[in-house]
Amino acid sequence: MSFKTNAMRILEKNKIDYTAYEYDVNDNLIDGEHVAEKCNKEYKEVFKTLVGIGSDKNYYVFCIPVNKNLDFKQCAKVLNLKNIELIEVKKLLNITGYIRGGCSPIGMKKQFITVFDKSVNDVDKICVSGGKIGIQIEVLSTSLLKITNAKVAKITV
Repeated sequence: MSFKTNAMRILEKNKIDYTAYEYDVNDNLIDGEHVAEKCNKEYKEVFKTLVGIGSDKNYYVFCIPVNKNLDFKQCAKVLNLKNIELIEVKKLLNITGYIRGGCSPIGMKKQFITVFDKSVNDVDKICVSGGKIGIQIEVLSTSLLKITNAKVAKITV
């Protein structure tokens, strides 16, 4: 790969091994399930990154398998909040520094509380966005949890 994303630089700085995958975006199929297929990965190995805002007005990051949906009640319970909802897509860049389809849990503008679905423990490595549409990075699950200082909980339905 001829360039590095911020997420890649952070992994390298912390001496965390990763594999980068480039995939074609010309067909505009950039949803998680299509990305998993383009990278020849099972859905359980590719996690999407979602950003929410809690009843406390703080932002939270959730990483779940691409074929699952977020359980908002469970997320609120895990974070001891009254409720949580996803932020508007148009606010994503300003809050995280990333755009839809290229949002990585690594290297956001600020380190937000991050929660990975407990299924992260079922696989040795997972792929997340590399911080740019068309790039996925595969990292040991344990390394990804450490670098994002993430909690692990059941947050999907």
